[in-house]
Amino acid sequence: MEISASLVKELREKTGAGMMDCKKALTENSGDFEKAIEYLRKKGIAAASKKAGRLTKEGAVTSYIHGEGRVGVLLEVNCETDFVARTEQFKQFVKDIAMHVAAANPQWVHSGEVPSSVLEKEKEIAVAQMQASGKPAAVLEKIAEGKLKKFYEDHCLLQQTFVKDSSKTIEQLLKETIAGLGENISVRRFARFVLGEGVQESATESN
Repeated sequence: MEISASLVKELREKTGAGMMDCKKALTENSGDFEKAIEYLRKKGIAAASKKAGRLTKEGAVTSYIHGEGRVGVLLEVNCETDFVARTEQFKQFVKDIAMHVAAANPQWVHSGEVPSSVLEKEKEIAVAQMQASGKPAAVLEKIAEGKLKKFYEDHCLLQQTFVKDSSKTIEQLLKETIAGLGENISVRRFARFVLGEGVQESATESN
């Protein structure tokens, strides 16, 4: 069945969950509003979204080394209290994120960090690739938006599929962890190092 935008908006205002989560909840429950609320609560999404604005100043900075020292990651994950930072669930989450960064090589934490110049360039490339198809400009715009969504999924940590569980994104894993621990958690920043990366370029520039 088709779910109206007004119903999705109403559910979002009621629960604080994201638009896509609300639409999925309504779709999964055939448009039943109360069942959709229950669905979000069971998933922990409603509770997690309501905590999203709360200040996070505790947490951990961790390192992860992979491949006998060939790849390394430094990662900062924040939470609200030192108590939660010491829990095994939080520590496991931090470890999983660091491992994921090493394996999936994201460039940014979330889509809001991607520079506008990069987005414009990606959009230009997408449109240029499709212009020869003869499709109307409005259709090309939609295709370009789809390609940008794929770009986010490839390069932004929160939008990436979790390497240990392909059924969820890192953002979904984050929401589940927030719901489980009962306070806001945020991935603040990371740096990924690959042994020898950029050495050839640096040597060429110095010559």
